[in-house]
Amino acid sequence: MNMNLEYYKIFYYVATELSITGAARKLCISQPAVSQAVRQLEQGLGTALFTRCARGVSLTRAGALLYSYVGSGYEAILEGEKQLAKMINLEYGEVRIGASDMTLQFYLLPFLEQFHQLYPEIKVTVTNAPTPQTIQHLNQGRIDFGVVTGPLEADCRFECFCVRKIQDIFVAGEKFQYLEGRKLDYRELEKLPLICLEEDTSTRKYVDRYLENNGVIITPEFELATSDMIVQFAMRNLGIGCIVEDFAKKQIEKGDLIQLDFKASIPERDMCLIVDQRSTMSAAAERLKELLEVQDGVK
Repeated sequence: MNMNLEYYKIFYYVATELSITGAARKLCISQPAVSQAVRQLEQGLGTALFTRCARGVSLTRAGALLYSYVGSGYEAILEGEKQLAKMINLEYGEVRIGASDMTLQFYLLPFLEQFHQLYPEIKVTVTNAPTPQTIQHLNQGRIDFGVVTGPLEADCRFECFCVRKIQDIFVAGEKFQYLEGRKLDYRELEKLPLICLEEDTSTRKYVDRYLENNGVIITPEFELATSDMIVQFAMRNLGIGCIVEDFAKKQIEKGDLIQLDFKASIPERDMCLIVDQRSTMSAAAERLKELLEVQDGVK
């Protein structure tokens, strides 16, 4: 039976108020409109739902049975609207971000702190992984957006915002101080013990590609999972560390590491915020994305 759902809404309020007048007041419509809707519903269902009395109405047995279902259903709809409004107003919700150690530590962290202060009820989930895995998570819909390092292959599915520049460098401990102050050629790296990130990271791929374009093939002594460990290995004179400058900046300033100087610097690359244009983000994720874009002036 295909009944107008508006009739059930009116039925719910009449049954709740036990009054045509009370229902009309709640619904902000006229009493005749309420009475007409009830009559239409009773006719469509083929049974009386209310008994009229001096003080209002009471439910018949059929009306009470219908109300036991309509009441819970309509109240679930109202609760759904209430929770949806809370989510839209950022009273609760979730943001799912993908980020590497680098992008999290040297870019995202202060923004996440600011976002948490503004919207303390929003849950923020960070999936920590290198750029290739972060892009995979985005493709699979496991995150709302990612903050990754370039260069990125062109993909029409993704919207990309460059948020800051990063610089790849080589650093070494005191054992290699004889290299300090010299203008080195990258070919010299082939004879030195090297410490690099694992091959599946965007940083390693970028540096390898740059060196190969300059006729240099490197074979690292150590391949590590994190840049922080590269810093520690380099400080213990286990080799020349290839790293993004941010990770070693403090150690270079303190004199615990030296930065090697080459005849040509590795070109800077971008740290990017990347979004899958095929998916729809939650209101909370949209707000954090807007905060990142405005702060970095990419809008």
